[in-house]
This record gives sequence, structure tokens and C-alpha cells, in this order.
Amino acid sequence: MTKRTRTTGFSYMAGEKGRNRVRVFEKDSGILVLEYRDGPKRVRRSLGHQDREKAKAQADQVAAEFAVTAPPTEEVEPEVTLGQLFDMYEREVTPTKSPHTQKHDRRAMEMFVDCFGADRSVRTLSIRDHERFISDRREGRIPAKGGGFMKPVGNRMVEQDLRLLNAIFNWATVARDDRRRALLARNPFRGFKVPKEKNPLRVVLTDDEYEALLAVAKDVDWRFYVALVLANETGHRIGAIRQLRWCDVDLDSEAIHWPPDTSKTGYAHTTPLTEAAVRVLEFARSKRPAIGEAPVLPSPLDPARPSSRHIVRDWWKKGQRRAGLEPKRGRGWHSLRRKFASDLMHKPLRVLCDLGGWKEPQTILKCYQRPDQDQLREALADRRRPGTAS
Repeated sequence: MTKRTRTTGFSYMAGEKGRNRVRVFEKDSGILVLEYRDGPKRVRRSLGHQDREKAKAQADQVAAEFAVTAPPTEEVEPEVTLGQLFDMYEREVTPTKSPHTQKHDRRAMEMFVDCFGADRSVRTLSIRDHERFISDRREGRIPAKGGGFMKPVGNRMVEQDLRLLNAIFNWATVARDDRRRALLARNPFRGFKVPKEKNPLRVVLTDDEYEALLAVAKDVDWRFYVALVLANETGHRIGAIRQLRWCDVDLDSEAIHWPPDTSKTGYAHTTPLTEAAVRVLEFARSKRPAIGEAPVLPSPLDPARPSSRHIVRDWWKKGQRRAGLEPKRGRGWHSLRRKFASDLMHKPLRVLCDLGGWKEPQTILKCYQRPDQDQLREALADRRRPGTAS
């Protein structure tokens, strides 16, 4: 490994970057060093003295000599508008993502166009635009499609929007046009602070709440009962569960194959079924005998299609009312996914990732696992004390 040269602070630049740039700096010994590029190589040459003014003059002279033979600097950054950049990103990158993420990309890019303008040059964006977007998004001042304004949102949604925008800008710094130039020389929003949710609401459904919902689930709809049990037994998102088809289910080997097109992360995987999950799937088949591409949870409006997200949301609300549970912000289908992760907290993270369809163990630790009071007390009870046997 090449050892980097430390400098004591003095440094002087002459010439133009990418053309005839020459640098002079001071080493720890006080000796001044001249640095420049000779083709692909970086050259360092000791000047043999400590006179800074003389070194500056030498750097200027070398830069002037290079300028005579160096080709003129080309425009390295083409003029790209937001509309053009989004069109390219949507055409080349968005199709590689899951269907759910593709929809979010397109909605968000439409919003950015409404906020900044399709004809806005990307490289003219500044921190003022960044801060204005955050403020307008929070306060609900961004125009909505069809008239009016989009509803106000919290920091979590603003963060998600800006992550996508930064991803698009970062992609543009490595993507090339037909002249082999980077679409952007730099991300105009790089280094700007993105708002974070200080106390994100991540509710975990309790065992008592689950039992209460389970007791009334069949009264709401037999599909709600099936979805509820599968969500509890598999730990998967309701979006993946409601889109299951019988070809994804293997009752003989007691396993489910989760296809990538119904997963938020596009993660295809297979998980075993518990006895409770097998029983509820057999119950579903008895209610609506089907095979192949037929949905496990057919829509009440069209049995050939899976139940929509609006229908499963309504089931949850009806289930809460029938179970006598007071409405609680954050208690929804996803709280069952957190329950699954917390119930299996004692299992290795790699095993839990494969069971619940998480791609990264860090996501489970950060967003899903929540120890309850009994687990905390048990941990304290097991704590080793001085003077006790191990």
C-alpha cells in the first residue's frame, strides 16, 4: 500500500483542473514538493528548498508550460433538465425494481416535476430548493394531480422522497450520454441534511390483541381470517399475502414460495408452513376450491383477482371494531410483521431474515424487533452477578 504524504498545511494550486493543474505543498520536513499529472501518472518532484514564494512561481511556470500543449477543456457536464433525467431513469432503472417500488418511483418523480418544474436544469438546484421542498412537502403545499394540493406528511415520508431523488442524482453522475460525458458532474443535493423521524411509530400487535381479532375474524370475512393467520404465522407483508396464488402453495411439502413480483424488495424465497398455516390454507381451499393461478384470497368483487389492498384494509378496521379494540395509530397489518420478528427474537437473524423475507438483518434490528417487558425482565434475571457461579 502506498503511504500517503502528510502535509503541514501549506498548499498552492496553479493551472486548471483536468488540463494543466499543478500543486505545490510542504512536507513534514519543510521541503516543498511539486505535484502534477503526466498522462495517467501522478508525478511528485522535490524542489529542494523551503521558499514558498519561489515555489509558487515555479508552480505557475510549470502550469504555463503545460497550458501550451494541453488540449482545450471540454464541457464535462451536459445541460440536463429534470424532465429529461427522470425520463431516462424511469426508462432504464425503474423497470429493474419491484412493481411496488416502480409505482412509488413514478409518483415521486411526478411530484418532483410539479415542485421544481420539468424544464429546470438539474445543476442549478441548490440548498434553497432542497429546504423549500422539505417545507412544502411537510405543510402540504405541493400541487396534486387533478388539482388541489398533496396532504401534509411527516419526516419519514420526506426522507423516503429525498432518498429517491438523491439516488437519481447519484445515478446521473455515473451514467453517460452519447458523447461519453457524465449526465451530472455532481449530485446538487449531496451533503444536505435529510430530515429524520425522531420517534417513528412502530407498533407491535400484542398476543391479546391478536386473539381478540382472531375470535371475530370469520364474522368479518373468511378471507380476513385466512389473511390474519397467515400474517401471524409467516411474518410476511399483507401485500405479499393477499396476492398469493395456489401455484405458490405446496401443501404436500408444507411450504410457500414467495414470488419476487409481490414482494416490496423483489426477494424470491421459500418458507416452511406451520401447522396453523397449513390448517388455514386447507380451510381457504374448502371455502373456494381452486388450483393453479387462482388467488388464495379472491376478491369478493371478482374471484379471478386477488383481494385489493383497500379490501384488506377495510377488513382490519371492521375486525378492530368487532373485537372491541380502540383504534390505535400504527396498529395495522404491519404490526403483525413486527410481532413475528419480536416473537422470534431469540432466533439467529439470518434464520429470521429467511423466514420473514427480509433481505438485510439490520432492518430487523432497526425497524421490527421490539422486546416486551417480560423479555426485558427475563434478561435482567439472567444477568450474571459478581460472586455468582457462571
